[in-house]
Amino acid sequence: MSPTPRRLEGRVAVITGASRGIGAAVARRFAAEGAHLILVARTVGGLEEIDDEVKKLGGSATLCPFDLTDYAAIDRLGAAIFERWKKLDILVANAGLLGTLTPLAHIKPKEWDQVLAVNLTANWRLIRSLDPLLRASPSGRAIFVTSGAGQGMRAYWGTYAVSKAALEMLATTYAAETQKTNLRVNMIDPGRIRTGMRAAAYPGEDPKTLPPPEHVTDLMVELASPECTKHGERITVPGVAK
Repeated sequence: MSPTPRRLEGRVAVITGASRGIGAAVARRFAAEGAHLILVARTVGGLEEIDDEVKKLGGSATLCPFDLTDYAAIDRLGAAIFERWKKLDILVANAGLLGTLTPLAHIKPKEWDQVLAVNLTANWRLIRSLDPLLRASPSGRAIFVTSGAGQGMRAYWGTYAVSKAALEMLATTYAAETQKTNLRVNMIDPGRIRTGMRAAAYPGEDPKTLPPPEHVTDLMVELASPECTKHGERITVPGVAK
């Protein structure tokens, strides 16, 4: 019996927020599917743990420990990828901050700036740095992780909700600008998933009632694959209640 073909064989993927939660789960799955990973997160120890898991799966990774608010580091990331690979096949823009759930008038300016910097501006800087590399791939794929908090009315979620609503407009604009290219740009709303951010937002919730981060990875692989034709879509992970 021939082995099951790996859907991301030979593809190069940047994953932000890769040291835990959804980012770590996607890293493990992409490694199993044959991609070379460029893993971005703030903590060296967390990245090294994921790197060990990737190696056990027969995969390979390049570790990039830096804070996404270090915008010069994002520029250097693009330059380093060009130097080594000349292209980038996949961007998974997953990193995010929740901020404090509090009335708008009580949000601390420093925290507002920090959440917007990570959830919105860093993703624009990633586009700015990596767009030429994604376009150089025969089948570039950009996937932005969003949230239902960015839609409708939700009291006390102001900082996070505003950042995700803006992120969706950023991704939609990027999709409109790349319609006539080989690049496909989409958004994933994971819904209710067992992550540290979810636990911080809902401390009284039993995490055992939630699907693990791995539940997101089938859709991630689909959107990252060369066969994907979706573009400019906002997709909720199947089987996850709000």
